[in-house]
Amino acid sequence: MMKLNRLIWLIAVIAIVACTPKQKETPAEPTTLSGLKRSNFQSTVNGDSTDLYVLKNANGMEVTITNYGGRIVSVIVPDKNGTLQDVVLGFDSIQGYTSVSNNLGATIGRYGNRIANGKIKVAGVEYQLPQNNYGHTLHGGPEGFDTKVFKAVQPDSLTVVLTYLSKDGEANFPGNLNVKVTMSLTNDNAIDIQYEADTDKETVVNLTNHSYFNLSGNPNNTILDHLLTINADEYTPVDDTFMTTGKIDKVKSTPMDFTVPTPIGQRIDDTTFVQLKNGKGYDHNWVLNTKGDVSQVAATVVSPVTGIQLDVYTSEPGLQIYAGNFLDGTMTGKKGIPYKLRSAICLESQKYPDSPNKPNWPQPYLKPGEKYTSRCIYKFSVN
Repeated sequence: MMKLNRLIWLIAVIAIVACTPKQKETPAEPTTLSGLKRSNFQSTVNGDSTDLYVLKNANGMEVTITNYGGRIVSVIVPDKNGTLQDVVLGFDSIQGYTSVSNNLGATIGRYGNRIANGKIKVAGVEYQLPQNNYGHTLHGGPEGFDTKVFKAVQPDSLTVVLTYLSKDGEANFPGNLNVKVTMSLTNDNAIDIQYEADTDKETVVNLTNHSYFNLSGNPNNTILDHLLTINADEYTPVDDTFMTTGKIDKVKSTPMDFTVPTPIGQRIDDTTFVQLKNGKGYDHNWVLNTKGDVSQVAATVVSPVTGIQLDVYTSEPGLQIYAGNFLDGTMTGKKGIPYKLRSAICLESQKYPDSPNKPNWPQPYLKPGEKYTSRCIYKFSVN
């Protein structure tokens, strides 16, 4: 009898266990090819929600974008051996971007680059803008578009559309400016950025992207060995506050000549050339020969280590080349890597710096009823 009772008890236990629903294991969060987790970008900044958007093309190239600052966070492309490399600087989370002042990968506005003494005159009215760089206004001031949360829509796997309303008086710029930035990943491995804007009051606008590229795929390396070619015979010199002087000089027979492929580091420290002393290296605007023809290559950068090549195309007349002269290792980015001096290069399509105060240069004014458009393409290949 005792054996029978024990058997009945065991059968009951087995039945109870079998009928008890099993707890589902929480699946591991998928990561991007660059190892980024979407959850690390899902946060709230100034009451607005942030997120991470992933674009992938038929070749396996991947680009991630966050709507905080309209930033490119990672760009994954194959090198000459087929190994995937992340070729832009950035952070692993939204907190990385908000905890330290930076413009890594950001959409820059309302006016990219510098405005002298923060002063502009629009429709006969003078406006004083925030001064955040040697007495000048840089990249729209300390609270430019890089600090704003854009509304984002991802209509397909290759596109994200970012919109932002810059209200009249924001950073003391006039006019309600409606901004639309469409970032598309093409199947020939290009990031095609198209900017649009309109306003209800005359204003100035000059939008660009501030991605920091290191084509070696390892920011522990500098970009001094990268070969740079710029389709430009002229550039705009700067004074010792990085402000354009109003002159346009020839690059020929100077360290500013990149009309043929030249290592970035070959002449960068030649401070006997006053422009390299003033800019602490390369931090200058080149006057492009392309004259707004987006079908012509404006600049090319190649890493001899990975063979990764970046070609830049733009509808803008100028291109700012910045060789990471102020990176100093105090920012720690993706994978815990500190971003040191000259560990990246920026190629920013633009109107020339301080164009509102230099009437002979391409002008950035936008009136009601007009539409601002600008385009920049970053195309990747293997050399």
